Amino acid sequence: MSSLLETKIAARQHALREQGLLRQRKLLSVDHTLNTNASTSSPRFVFEGRAYVNFSSNDYLGLSRVPELAEALHLGAQTYGVGSGASPLVTGYSDAHLALERELCALTGHEAALLFCSGFSANTALMKTLFDQHDIVVADKLVHASIIDGLQDSGAQLKRFLHNSLESAERLLARNQTSALITESVFSMDGDCAPIAELSALCRQHHAWLIVDDAHGFAVLDGYKKAEAAKLIDVQVVTFGKALGCQGAAVLGSQALIDFLVSNAREYIYSTALSPANAALALAATQYSTAHPELQQKLLENIALFKQLCREANVPLLGSDTAIQPLIIGDARQTLQVAEELRAAGIWVGAIRPPTVPVGSARLRITLTAAHAAEDIAACVAQLAQVLSRVGVPLVTERKAADDNR
Repeated sequence: MSSLLETKIAARQHALREQGLLRQRKLLSVDHTLNTNASTSSPRFVFEGRAYVNFSSNDYLGLSRVPELAEALHLGAQTYGVGSGASPLVTGYSDAHLALERELCALTGHEAALLFCSGFSANTALMKTLFDQHDIVVADKLVHASIIDGLQDSGAQLKRFLHNSLESAERLLARNQTSALITESVFSMDGDCAPIAELSALCRQHHAWLIVDDAHGFAVLDGYKKAEAAKLIDVQVVTFGKALGCQGAAVLGSQALIDFLVSNAREYIYSTALSPANAALALAATQYSTAHPELQQKLLENIALFKQLCREANVPLLGSDTAIQPLIIGDARQTLQVAEELRAAGIWVGAIRPPTVPVGSARLRITLTAAHAAEDIAACVAQLAQVLSRVGVPLVTERKAADDNR
């Protein structure tokens, strides 16, 4: 006889499968014959014996495959070992961590930084430690799940403004004694950018902090100049697993804030520190991205090429100018079907379904990188146009339709 938990698990998995929402891992491997010149060829991997061009990665600058950074990781492991061995408040904080924190502060203008093992843990730790039941927090409707989870754990009163709407944000700030406004620099599912300067001005007017999740903007977005971010943003969360191509994250802000998190953030106090080798790698990746602005330029060129080819092929996009190019299909099952047909042609894109996005806005999330070759971008668009025509999916072509349920 099945236990209560076994029955619950089976029922839930069956319901997700019936709705086309079941999530499953896929075991990917490297085809070394395709990656002999990995730093100059389009990103590829092998799944079940077949090679695919990867259009679903957040490795926007292609740094995860740069030989110099592989060597930096190797040197870091040789110097510090492969792990930190303890929490930062025991013996897990080294000069590798300090060097990375100082570099991040120099780049952004913030006073201090605190490292975490992932962007999710950085966001949740910040939210649940900084706020409590006495705080009112205003946030964009599309902020990341890690922010929502952290705010819910904090007990703060959360009020959400219409996506990227200055008018909606100002109304909430005017009506409430708000502690902070939270947004993202680049929204991970829509690929659009927040009006950071304007939101900063509103926050200054209403004496509230501006907190920005900069996961998808750091090292690729020029919306605010380097070393000047702190003039606009009170707290900035950056991750190393996107444009920097490695692992970890940091919260950047005032020295008082970082000291407060060191003393009170349970995720920081009770977790083994990011390995010094990974901190050394993130430092090298940060310096590499700064020293090679041609990577950002190549990414912009690839984005422009993709959008131009989509216009010529009548493939409707949402108008994003970033590496994230969503194509809303709506129905979760049809979204999976389109993604599977693209895979049959050797093109791998993300099929994003609820609850990651609202019901009725399932989409393909196509991501461009500096490493993509022009011929592979052209092949992706050509196959996409063919599949959409063959499947006959009615597509959402206006951003408003994508936002109705948010």
